[in-house]
Amino acid sequence: MTTIVVIPTYNEADNLPNITAELLTLDVEDLQVLIVDDNSPDGTGDEAEDLAKRCYPGRLHVIHRPGKQGLGTAYVTGFKWALERGADSVVQMDADFSHSPSYLPEMLANIKDYDVVVGSRYVGGGQLDERWSWWRWFLSWWANSIWTRLILGVRTKDATAGFKCWRRSALERIGLDRINSNGYVFQVEMAYVSEKLDFRILEIPIYFEDRRIGKSKMSVPVKIEAALRVFEIRWRHRHIQPATLPRSAEA
Repeated sequence: MTTIVVIPTYNEADNLPNITAELLTLDVEDLQVLIVDDNSPDGTGDEAEDLAKRCYPGRLHVIHRPGKQGLGTAYVTGFKWALERGADSVVQMDADFSHSPSYLPEMLANIKDYDVVVGSRYVGGGQLDERWSWWRWFLSWWANSIWTRLILGVRTKDATAGFKCWRRSALERIGLDRINSNGYVFQVEMAYVSEKLDFRILEIPIYFEDRRIGKSKMSVPVKIEAALRVFEIRWRHRHIQPATLPRSAEA
């Protein structure tokens, strides 16, 4: 079974050697990594190319985009690339170690029985980094426990999760061309469409560590924009069928 991990990057050159090393030394059959870089000024794209040639030929791949085009389009680009190359499952995650590669074997073991496996901060056993401020914790909790449930009726406890494993058939059924979110609200749109399509969804608990190196790209304006775009998502996908509750479960 071929698994491709898609990692969008913008100024992650310092994290890249370690995250790719941890991923590509996992005891996982036919695991590959795709870096989707938005012309990072710090040379992330060049670093990825160098690692691909020196350390992981045939296992580390790089897509170079001409500029900063947004998280959502980076993932859609990466997902399509992975499907074209025959991936049976596709993992999405960050480069900054907020998503630990150590959870991948568990995700891949479960994807055999589910359409999407979510690395969740908000199911039993899930944890947030103790260094998070109360305000950051409150915004994340409010977005997942109140806002997305109130406006969209999403049942997934971590609707904004960026750490997921997708079955190939699930991404094909979603129809990636219908996903239009460009920023961090992409995660919410994918969660909402998954539930509208009655996907089998499993949330497994993870420890969400604050980034080790670099600065978070989740500013307050970005969070406000994401919250407002939830209304747009509801309108855009109002005709998707089946409009039934998802077959979700917790680990």
